[in-house]
Amino acid sequence: MSAHPKAQKGRGTINGIDGRFNEFQRTEIDDGWFHDEPALIPTVISVETPRSIISKNQSPDVPFQQSINPYRGCEHGCIYCYARPSHAYLGLSPGIDFETKLTIKPNAADILRAELMAKNYHCSTLSLGANTDPYQPIERDYKITRDILKLMIEFNHPVNIVTKSSLIERDIDLLKQLAEKQLVNVQLSITTLDKTLARKLEPRASSPQRRLQTISTLIDNGIPVSVLIAPVIPVLTDTELENIIDACVKAGAESIEYIFVRLPREVSPLFSDWLQIHYPDKAEHVMNRIKDSRSGKTNDPRFGYRLQGEGIYAEMVKKRFNVAIKKYQLNPSSSVLRTDLFHKPTKQMNLF
Repeated sequence: MSAHPKAQKGRGTINGIDGRFNEFQRTEIDDGWFHDEPALIPTVISVETPRSIISKNQSPDVPFQQSINPYRGCEHGCIYCYARPSHAYLGLSPGIDFETKLTIKPNAADILRAELMAKNYHCSTLSLGANTDPYQPIERDYKITRDILKLMIEFNHPVNIVTKSSLIERDIDLLKQLAEKQLVNVQLSITTLDKTLARKLEPRASSPQRRLQTISTLIDNGIPVSVLIAPVIPVLTDTELENIIDACVKAGAESIEYIFVRLPREVSPLFSDWLQIHYPDKAEHVMNRIKDSRSGKTNDPRFGYRLQGEGIYAEMVKKRFNVAIKKYQLNPSSSVLRTDLFHKPTKQMNLF
C-alpha cells in the first residue's frame, strides 16, 4: 500500500502552512500532472545566541514561574503540539518547518549562569520542556540540556523536566545528584499506549512502551517521576485513560496529571488535515468533540479552562480521571522541590 501523498514517515506533517505573520500566503494547486512521492525532508539546524535564556511565566494555571527552552522547534513532530505557532514569529511554518527547521542555543548554560549570578535573581523552580522537548533527538549530539543540568547541580537549583524521550536516561548520573537534594522532578508525557497511533501522532518521540520502561528506570535510581497524560484526544485516545494510568502505576509513577487537547492558531487546521489523512472516518467526530469542550472552538485560552476544557464531555473525562486517581491512591500533582538550598558559587580564577 502506497503512502498518502500528504504523509511522510518520521514526520507529523509535511504541510507548509503559512504562519499568521507572513506577508504572502501560499496555496497548493493541482496542475493535472501525476504526483511523485514527496521528497524526504531533512532537518536543518541554525544557531541562536540569545541575550537571555530564562522565560517568565504569568499563567496562573501553570505550576512554574520560569522556564528554559534550549531549542526552538521540535523534531518529535507531535501533530497536536501547542508550541507550533511559536515558529510563526520566526517567519517559518508552524507545520513542517516546526519539526525540520530547528534552532539550537549552544551557549544556553553560559547565559543561564550569568542570570543565576545576578544580584536580583530569585530562586524558583525552572521548567525544562515548557515549549519544546529538551530531550528531542538533536540533544543526543549537542548536550545543551545536559550542560544545564550540570549548572543546576552547581547552584543547587530546582528543576522540573517534561519530556517524551527515553534519552533522559543518559543523564541519570546528574539526575541522581539532584534527586538526593530534592531538586528535580521528571514528568514523562504519555498520550497513548497504541504504538501504531503513537507513530502517527508523535513520530519521532520514544514509543509508549519505551517511556514506561524509562519511568521504571528513573524510579529505580531514586529519581521522582510523575506522568502527564497529554493530550487526551476525544475518540482517538480518551478510551485509554484508565489503561494508561494503570500502566504508569505499574511502572512506578506516584503522581499523574492530564491535559485535554487544545489546538491554538495554526495547530487547528494542521490537526484537522492530519485527521483527514490518517483517520478520515473519525475526523468530524473528533473535531466536534473538541469544539463541544472548547465553547464551540478548537481552543479556549481562558485560564482555568484551557488545560481541561468544559462541558459535559470534558467533565466526564475529569470524573473518570479522578476515580482512577482515587483507586490507585495517587498524588494529584508533582512533588514540591526545595529552593532553600540555592547558592551562588564563589568565583575562582581559572589557572589553566
